[in-house]
Parts: sequence; C-alpha cells; structure tokens
Amino acid sequence: MRAIMSIVPMIIIVVVVIIVLAGLVSSFVHIVPQANAYVIQRLGTYLETWGVGLHFKMPVIDKIANKVDLKEQVADFPPQAVITKDNVTMHIDTVIYYQITDPKLYTYGVENPMNAIENLTATTLRNIIGEMDLDRTLTSRDDINTKMRATLDEATDPWGIKINRVELKNIMPPKSIQEAMEKQMKAERERREKILRAEGEKESTILVAQGRQEAAILEAQASRKAMIEEALGKAEAIKAVQKATAEGLRYLSEAGVSDEVLRLKAIEAFEKAADGRATKIIIPSEIQGAAALAQGIVSTVTGNEHLDEDAPDTNSRTARIAPPAAPRR
Repeated sequence: MRAIMSIVPMIIIVVVVIIVLAGLVSSFVHIVPQANAYVIQRLGTYLETWGVGLHFKMPVIDKIANKVDLKEQVADFPPQAVITKDNVTMHIDTVIYYQITDPKLYTYGVENPMNAIENLTATTLRNIIGEMDLDRTLTSRDDINTKMRATLDEATDPWGIKINRVELKNIMPPKSIQEAMEKQMKAERERREKILRAEGEKESTILVAQGRQEAAILEAQASRKAMIEEALGKAEAIKAVQKATAEGLRYLSEAGVSDEVLRLKAIEAFEKAADGRATKIIIPSEIQGAAALAQGIVSTVTGNEHLDEDAPDTNSRTARIAPPAAPRR
C-alpha cells in the first residue's frame, strides 16, 4: 500500500510534465489547412503570412494575428433605399461574391472589411440608380451589375479583396408603382390582343376576296372555253352542210340534169324559204315561168282523170285543156 502511495505523486508529476510539453509544442507548432492563410506578428509587428502546411513559431514573442479564409465568399446585404432620376423611391438588395487575395492587406487595410464593403455598396448603388429613371432601372440589371462590380473592385483592391460578381437580388418599387405597372401591362396585353384579332380578320377577308377572284377567273375561263367549243361545233356543222351541198351539186353536174329539173328544185327551195317566217319574197322570172308550166301540167292531168270517170264509152278519149290560170298580181 505504501508502495502505491509513493508512485502516485510521480504519476501526477509525469502527467503535468506531459501537459506542459504538449502546451509548449502546440504553442510553436501549427498546421495551416487548405485554402487558408495565417498572418503572423512578432512583438506586435507583421512578420509573415503562413500558407498551407506545417509551421513553427516562437513562443511568447510570436502571435497569429489573423486566420484568413481564401475561398470565394458570398455577402447578402439587406435592402437599401434608393431614389431614381424621376424621383421614385425603391428598395434594392444586393448580393456580392468576393475573395480575399492578400491576407496582409485584408488584416491591416481596413477595420471591419465587410462593414466597409456594405457601406460602399450602398453608396455606389445610390449613385448609379440616381442617373436612371424607373423604366431603365427595371430593365438594366446587367448594366448596373457591371458598373457596381467595376467600382467596388477598384475600391476594395487596397484592402486585399477582389469583387468577382455583383447581383441585384430584388428591385422593389412602391406599391402604387406596382399597381400602375400592372395596369399598364394589362392595357398592353389588351392592345396586342386587338391588333392580333384585327390582323386575323384582315387576313381572313383577303383570303375570301382572293377565293372569289380565283372562282370568277375560273368561271370566266370555263365560259370562254364553252363558247369556243360551241363556235367550233357550229363551224364544223356549217362546214359539213356546205360539204354536203357541194357533193350534191357535183352529183347533179355529173348526172347531166336538165333545166326543167333545176327549175323544179329551185321551186322546192323557195317553198322551204316561204315557210311563213319571211314577210316578203322576191321570185325570179325564170322560176315564175317554170311554176306556170308545172301548174299547167298538173291541171291537165287532173282534167283527164275527171273525163275518164264521166265518159260512158271507154274507147272515146277527149282531151280537155284547162284554161291557163290568171297571172298573180
């Protein structure tokens, strides 16, 4: 028991020594992780900047002044009140993407860098929006972002900070302006609807007129073709009649018909001509003589037939000549 009691103080001493040694080692041995940097001071003065890896510092006289994160970071600032060129007050909140490029300048360049960037963003935004009217502000986000990024990057360069991007997150005009914009947008939609409807009716009317025009043209072409076909048919008929007449005359000429037959044919032709539709007919003298001769022959034949019927003796034949007909006046 006494042996155990004598070992306990030695164990306590060893543990204390180990703890002290571990504290001493941790005070002058440091490991810098990836994408980080440590700013080292010696006796209150900047000494160096540690990069990634294992580093040793002197106890008591050396101190880590700042641990800097080198990754790209995002700062979301609250909405800022701005006034446009046409005196419209609105609220705009911005988002900034930045990265620390120089840990020494970031540590010693400005007190509270993020507060400085926020105030600088607000003043820059007010200057840019003050040169624009409401409509241009709502439609020129890219221009505003580009101007703000250039201005902030130039201003934060002495602080060891690089501004990569600036985005306008929200643009919030007053409620009255929003209502006016909604009414304007509704009126614009109604105007476009009326224009589209009028253009549709115009196109429909044009198409109907074109259809009627094409139908009229096709109908006229069909009528013209029908008239042409009818004229060609009549021409063919006249040609056939004339050809038949010529053939008849040629046959009569070849048969050697006498003048009396020709006169009789002429009488037949005038009989067809005098079918009741003609109001006045002029008969040549040659045909009048032929007509008198034909009438005399017909009357003689008729008288002979009556004498044959009245005579008692069949052997006696007496010819009776009918008196000539009185000439027509």
